[in-house]
Amino acid sequence: WIVFLGVDEDSRAENVTPLLLESLEKKMLPLGLSALSVLMPEGSRLEQLTSSGFQVRHSLRYLERQMPVQRRELDLLKEVGGKMLPRHLWSNVAGMKREKQLLEERLVAPLAQQDLADKFGVVPPRAVMLFGPPGTGKTTFAKAVASRLDWPFVEVFPSRLSGGTAGMAASLREIFEHIGQLENAVVFIDEVEEIASQRRGDPPSPTQGVTNELLKLVADFRDREGLLLICATNFIRALDAAFLRHGRFDYVLPIGLPDEEARRAIWQRYVPSVIAQDVDFDQLVQRSKGLTPADIEYAARRTSQEALARALRPDGDGIDETSAKISTEHYLSALAVTRATVSNDEHESFLEDIESLARL
Repeated sequence: WIVFLGVDEDSRAENVTPLLLESLEKKMLPLGLSALSVLMPEGSRLEQLTSSGFQVRHSLRYLERQMPVQRRELDLLKEVGGKMLPRHLWSNVAGMKREKQLLEERLVAPLAQQDLADKFGVVPPRAVMLFGPPGTGKTTFAKAVASRLDWPFVEVFPSRLSGGTAGMAASLREIFEHIGQLENAVVFIDEVEEIASQRRGDPPSPTQGVTNELLKLVADFRDREGLLLICATNFIRALDAAFLRHGRFDYVLPIGLPDEEARRAIWQRYVPSVIAQDVDFDQLVQRSKGLTPADIEYAARRTSQEALARALRPDGDGIDETSAKISTEHYLSALAVTRATVSNDEHESFLEDIESLARL
């Protein structure tokens, strides 16, 4: 374990530091102390320390990182189902350069570099809507933003709100009250259309109370610094019009099908490394155009599963690994029977939504 001890600025001239370290060494030595280190401000006189046996390490630099979650917040984060995500998620999102650039410029930079944002008069975002066809990676992007900011990620599941429509509104309000006690957090609501669908006249729709409550919560959320609400929907046209008005969500950003670079990265993730050099990735990338990441994963995993099945059904005795060898043709065969999640009509509708509803 490591202990940091500080000496008051006014006491340093009184030769306190060497005496304190000498006393500390005597007490800690029986406990297995192996080294004492001293951090000194630039320009400090070091003679008293070097004369006491300390050596200057010129090749060292001191770095520190603040913990993203303070100890007092751990129980609260657990209570709302939040967690810290690995820091590499942002870099793991290959391709999709346009989407990543939008998220970097609109969300990450203003929140992570607020002094720079203030310099250019940019107000950090408080709420963002992501929309696009099913399976295009909206959740992945939301998690990547939390990872990039090094903020806790809290996902609110509409399907888990309990107690009927009135109870759902109260449950949603309670969750947001707890989240509001966190210093920083990315709050994510997927399939938000379940609680934000269009309100219709008389009689009111069963979820109208929940929709009203969410609208109030979004407005309250905008008054809090250090929190970012990201909502995602597969059916943006189903949302109540109030959610898409200016003043609710800062940006309405489209997340589409993976581009060539992204599709290549997905294939490289699922093709076993031992056969990767023999696989024609260019052909796989071309033939998987129009598929979602989940579609490509299905085709890759199906190919591997079928190879295992061939190995387990040899003509003779034992495992026949030769007949189980995977080639490009096997992947192409799997692609041929993979049904695209997003139809051509759905993709055309998505492009229309970008023109009419996106706010970049």
